[in-house]
Parts: sequence; C-alpha cells; structure tokens
Amino acid sequence: MISIIIPFFNEEENLLVLYKEIIKYIPQLDKEYEIIFVDDGSNDGSLLVAKEIAQKNNKVRLFSFRINYGKAEALMFGFKKAKGNYIVTLDADLQDKPSEIEKLLKKAKEGWDLVCGWRKDRKDSLLKVFSSKVFNMLAGKLWGMDIHDHNCGLKVYSREAVKSLNLYGGLHRFIPVLLHKQGFLISEELISHDVRKFGKSKFGVSKLWKDLPDIFTMIFLIRYKDRPFHLFGTVGGIFILCGMLILSYLSIIWLGGQSIGRRPLLFFGMLLVLSGFQIFFTGFLADLMINVSNQIQRKNGQEKEDFLLKYSSDSI
Repeated sequence: MISIIIPFFNEEENLLVLYKEIIKYIPQLDKEYEIIFVDDGSNDGSLLVAKEIAQKNNKVRLFSFRINYGKAEALMFGFKKAKGNYIVTLDADLQDKPSEIEKLLKKAKEGWDLVCGWRKDRKDSLLKVFSSKVFNMLAGKLWGMDIHDHNCGLKVYSREAVKSLNLYGGLHRFIPVLLHKQGFLISEELISHDVRKFGKSKFGVSKLWKDLPDIFTMIFLIRYKDRPFHLFGTVGGIFILCGMLILSYLSIIWLGGQSIGRRPLLFFGMLLVLSGFQIFFTGFLADLMINVSNQIQRKNGQEKEDFLLKYSSDSI
C-alpha cells in the first residue's frame, strides 16, 4: 500500500489539478493507496476544495489544523496517520510532478529507506536557488551526506523510517540527516521540476537565515539530544576548572603579601566559577526535563491530535 501525504497552506488553485494528476498514475503503481491531505490552517478556499475531493473518493483522507503550525507539524501528523508500507510526501504547489513518484518508488523498493528527489534543473528564482545551494552545501559539509537536495518536497520513505522521525520547527529540512544518523539508507533520484503556475511560494530567500538557527539545533540534537548533560557538564567543568586555577593563583600571591582585592582577574575568576556551576546544573536540569517530557509525550499523544484539528474526514 502507498500513502501519499500532501501538506498545504493556501493552495486553493492547485489542489484539484494536483489530485487529478495523482490519480492518473498512482492506481497504476498500486491499487491499494491513500491520499492524505493535511491543511496547515489555510485561510483561503483550500479546505473547501479538499473537502469536495475527499467526498468523491473514499481513498482520500483530509485533516485540517485550526491554525498554521508549520510544515514540520503537518508532515508529522500525516506520518502518524499513514497506513502504507511506502510513504510519499509531495508539496501542493505542482512544481514536483506526481508522475515522478514511480521513479522514486522503484528506487525505494531496491532497499533504500529514503529516496529524495533531486531538482537539478530548478525552476525557481536565482536568489532562491542560491540560498538552497548554500543550505545544501552546509548540510553536506557538516554531516558528510552526499545529497544534493535535502529539502525537496518529493520523497519516498519506508514505513520504518517514517515512524522514527520526530519533527518540529524547521527540522523537516533535515529529514535526510536525521534518518542518516539513525542508520537508515538514503539515496536520491533526479526529477523534473516545473515553475509555479498558481499562488505564491511560502518560502523566500529569507528562509536561509531561518535555516541557520536550525542548523545549530541539529548539531545539538544529533550529538546531545539524549545526553545534554555531556555537553553542558563538559563546558561547565572547563569554566569551573579555569576559574579555580585563577583563584588558586591569586590565593598564592595573596598569601605572599600582595593585594588582590582590586585585580580584575579576581572578578574574572569568580565569574568563571559561578558561570561554570550554572552551566553544569543547566545540563543536569535538561536531562531531567527530557526524561519527564518523554513520559508525558507517551501519555498525551492522542490528546495533542485532538487539540490540533478542527476537521477530520476520519470522523465522518
């Protein structure tokens, strides 16, 4: 079975055209399929169009958020609802073609856990292409991944890979990195790319500056997600050690009869020790918070779903 997840925000003109394109090809690939539309709080007529589509085809499932939570949250919700052995993600802007799904799916069946689309000949503005290239280059250098297009909306996943993800904020841009670091097999396939015909892009050049904080978040998550005390404890310990060395030195010269009360080095040493203890215990508290958070997430998963949605076709 194939699950196709389509997150969208204000894509009223594109949805019906996209749906018609999908059903041209998907039944030929697998008669057992589902299309999951996730409305990320659209404020145009997108939800009405999606409702009409869902009413005509019982293989279409529709979920609508109360407000705009972001693409990561929309993808995560779709992943949780997907029933297929292979999960396809596709943007609603019609720039990535549904006809290319077959190519990626064939590659995935060779044993890859994630196959990313590679928009080698992108039909976007030069500034947008440049910002994307910078991001891909940084991601490749930092994590040693030979992937040319980390953020292409068209991807095919194995079910196991999807269930291992926990996306929020801007982490959907780092899906290949997250899966790679968990030991999943990642590949890519060249796909054709088209210009946007209807509506406006939700992402501009400014997204590069939004990506930079997420890159630092990723560095922390990959290395210290489950053990923040290892980072904070090390940094705090270094601060404390340096501060103690400075204070020890000052104590020796004070015992030798020299005045140290007005020396800036005294205040610097005290600052290092106090900051070190603060950083040290921040890491300790972070460890406790992660433990408590994991327990709460396991208990409240269903409650969160109910809070997010204002509409669900599954309840009809």
